[in-house]
Amino acid sequence: MRAIRRFTVRPALPEPLAALGDLASNLRWSWHQETQDVFATVDAEAWKRSGKDPVKMLGEVSPARLTELAGDKKFRKRLELAAADLDQYLTGDRWFQQNAGDDAPAAIAYFSPEFGITSVLPQYSGGLGILAGDHLKTASDMGIPIIGVCLLYRHGYFRQALSFEGWQQETYPVLDPDGLPISLLREVDDTPVKVAIDVPGDTLVARVWVASVGRVPLLLLDSDVEENSLALREVTDRLYGGTTEHRLLQELLLGVGGVRAIRAYSRINGSPAPEVFHTNEGHAGFLGLERIRELSVEESGPRLDFDTALEVSRAGTVFTTHTPVPAGIDRFPRDLVAQYFGSTSPTPGVPVDRILALGEESYAGGDRGVFNMAVMGFRLAQRANGVSLLHGHVSRGMFNGLWPAFDEDEVPITSITNGVHAPTWVAPEVLTLADEVGADLDSEAADAFDVVDKIPGKKLWDTKRVLRQRLVDDARARLRASWLKRGAATAELGWIDNVLDPDVLTIGFARRVPSYKRLTLMLRDPERLKALLLHPERPIQLVIAGKAHPADEGGKKLIQEIVRFSDDPEVRHRIVFLPNYDIAMAQPLYPGCDVWLNNPLRPYEACGTSGMKAALNGGLNLSILDGWWDEWYDGDNGWAIPSADGVDDPDRRDDIEAHALYDLIESEVAARFYDLDPSGLPVRWLEMVRHTLKSLGPKVVSSRMLRDYTERLYVPAAQTSRLVNHDYKGAAALADWKQRVRAGWPAVRVDHVESAGLEDVPEMGGVMELRAFVSLGDLAPDDVDVQVVHGRVRGEDDLVDQVAQSLTLTENFEAGRYRFDGRLTLSRTGPFGYTVRVLPRNELLATPAELGVVTLA
Repeated sequence: MRAIRRFTVRPALPEPLAALGDLASNLRWSWHQETQDVFATVDAEAWKRSGKDPVKMLGEVSPARLTELAGDKKFRKRLELAAADLDQYLTGDRWFQQNAGDDAPAAIAYFSPEFGITSVLPQYSGGLGILAGDHLKTASDMGIPIIGVCLLYRHGYFRQALSFEGWQQETYPVLDPDGLPISLLREVDDTPVKVAIDVPGDTLVARVWVASVGRVPLLLLDSDVEENSLALREVTDRLYGGTTEHRLLQELLLGVGGVRAIRAYSRINGSPAPEVFHTNEGHAGFLGLERIRELSVEESGPRLDFDTALEVSRAGTVFTTHTPVPAGIDRFPRDLVAQYFGSTSPTPGVPVDRILALGEESYAGGDRGVFNMAVMGFRLAQRANGVSLLHGHVSRGMFNGLWPAFDEDEVPITSITNGVHAPTWVAPEVLTLADEVGADLDSEAADAFDVVDKIPGKKLWDTKRVLRQRLVDDARARLRASWLKRGAATAELGWIDNVLDPDVLTIGFARRVPSYKRLTLMLRDPERLKALLLHPERPIQLVIAGKAHPADEGGKKLIQEIVRFSDDPEVRHRIVFLPNYDIAMAQPLYPGCDVWLNNPLRPYEACGTSGMKAALNGGLNLSILDGWWDEWYDGDNGWAIPSADGVDDPDRRDDIEAHALYDLIESEVAARFYDLDPSGLPVRWLEMVRHTLKSLGPKVVSSRMLRDYTERLYVPAAQTSRLVNHDYKGAAALADWKQRVRAGWPAVRVDHVESAGLEDVPEMGGVMELRAFVSLGDLAPDDVDVQVVHGRVRGEDDLVDQVAQSLTLTENFEAGRYRFDGRLTLSRTGPFGYTVRVLPRNELLATPAELGVVTLA
């Protein structure tokens, strides 16, 4: 017999233990070791059985044990201190309150399709979600007033298992919201808050759950409510699942419904309304349409025209793109989007033709039959960024078509390199070592980690062995469970007791399994890999994990190839594939590895933060120069796998890079790891570990990332938003100005440029006088910035290392013709060139490229 309904009964805690409920309901416990220690003290076995889930654990603790703890003065004191510490954490001033200044935003809304906070709240699939989770945790630690918005997926992503033949199998266990560390958002009369959006022929309703991520509320929209039809109840069934139309419904609920959920949350809690909206990837891009509706259609709003409302919304919006792979961008059929925003639109009153124009690939090579969510994201946000320097460069190339008049390096997409939340990912033993020598994991100082030189080499090496042993134990337990699920008998699994060795060089590789990440590059020459695994003096061992998307048959085949290789009795004690990669697996995996391997097809790794987590745990990176590693590899903090850029044959490229990988492991990585001094320490290896921590520590932490977002994007967005928002006149004027400039720009031209003052042979330090005669048509000189752009010349007179310098208006002729003058000092030798250009100029523009127009001489 099966139950027709399931739910979780939470325990009634004795009054002296009420604080346990408060500690369990705030997800700060997931990165706060002292709080976890309190839960472990309640019942160590139940804590372990629950997978370190305090809500689940408290449901298993017997009433007798709770009564015993209620009478234990020592435990009650410990609980009291933990509760007081949480209260101080939630209410005290932190970095933001002390440093952000008066221009800082009162609140920031951060939308993402997934958030990886903890394995007990499985609302993530991979790097995007883990990054979003680290973003919220770090914002909490720093006191940044962020509100997160996501969907509550009733089945999460999926649980991965393996068949006997090594084929990925997916299951979708039902998550009971009452058993999760979340609570319903309720009105003051205790009724649950619900948001609704119109869809063709129906209304999609969702209730709102709240997860407390330290100081940060995370709002989770759930469509599994009685008001919905069966089809609409399934909208929030699983992450990245379903048909194209299903995905569209999810993204409408996330974007449009998410804004409405935030409005309800702010109203109920009396908290400031967000001044900045941050769209983490394009999935939540429809939030911009809802904000336009609020401003242009909502009866209680200012009733602005569409263009003015667009400028108000854009001013306070930040868009982060995460993929350098076009296939990773959501693109919906244009006709489907037109259908959904037709007569029963989720944003009624917003013109469907203007909506379609926002997502149109209206550039050379674009497909006008699709609606591109990333393109809409860029058009609805005044500020945009990629997630590493190289990814910023790649993104400017990918989306150059939106700003065709500009060279790639002037496309208005900046970069903020990702970081990782150290308290989540650094092993407690490593944190203890850091505390003992006074290392500050949140310091901005470049020399913050130099104190690691004070850690004795033996202590550092012994700590890494402890972490390696923990990984070995965890891997054996997971491997045994996997084989039992694959159909093996307990009696034939004795060999697992000898899988992996805590004294062998351990290399980790774990990530999602799209083809460009090249899970099987290590298998290009199986015999060469076997030789490395079984080397009699310098063996290596590999711990591998990763999920393929359920619809990605190619990715599943790659997993099967790895599994079949690791099943070979000759090598299975040296290489393991662990199914169901998640946060719980990752936390012992990163610290337990000596080397973190990353071999994507360059330049398709946007950032790749797993190697950062390994580095903070004293691991060394062995990676293709892609993502963050291209930016921060310095020759001594790991190894760069040579990349065969320019080789068009993919098989030949893989062969070249695989053999380069084998050579590096054999001749450099393993050789250094096993190079021991008379006391048994790998001195040169430990030198690299220390240098890695010193060179990368201050860069890879997410506190650096959040400072960058705050100072470079959030504060400027809030400032601009206030300029256009305080009475909307600024936004209306900006919208009118943009229309006037776009209409008048065809008449703008550079008629003539004169130069004087140089000798026949120009010399460094010489000064050139410039005069530019410019026609502006109906535009005024204040509408434009006339610049001389100079730099080195290469190829066919292409300017590189460009420097732009504004010229000054000196003379006004008839018929809209003007003269602009300037002086140019020759500050470099070699081939030199210059040109003159005219750009739009307005103090409310985030960048001169915003309108996408420029006139060159």
